[in-house]
Amino acid sequence: MNKGVGIGGAAGGGGLTFAASAAAPQKQRVLLQRVDADVEHLVDNFGYLVNVTRVQAADSLLKLVSELKQTAIFSGFASPNDHVDQRTDEFNKLAENTNGMLARIGEEAAASLTGLESQYYSSTLRSYIGQEL
Repeated sequence: MNKGVGIGGAAGGGGLTFAASAAAPQKQRVLLQRVDADVEHLVDNFGYLVNVTRVQAADSLLKLVSELKQTAIFSGFASPNDHVDQRTDEFNKLAENTNGMLARIGEEAAASLTGLESQYYSSTLRSYIGQEL
């Protein structure tokens, strides 16, 4: 009849053997257990990293606060006060320059107006317009 037909109808014995098909669920269970264990280790390690990072960040902030306090105590706020004084001097100089420019512009405008008034009053056109009114 049909010689060479194995389990599942495949010729030449290409199908799974009984032992291999019985061992497959066992092997799958073992692999899933390994995956679960590895994932659990990853989660634990990640949690550890987050905790260590928090501690290091807190320690860094404490050190920064300590340095700021020491600087404030020992320097007596000299550096910020110096900076404020420097900026105040710069703004005072800018104000003086601005006031000087405004004064010069005012003097030039007054001189120009004086010259224009003298030309207007001495012009013959003014005399002519005045006679028509």
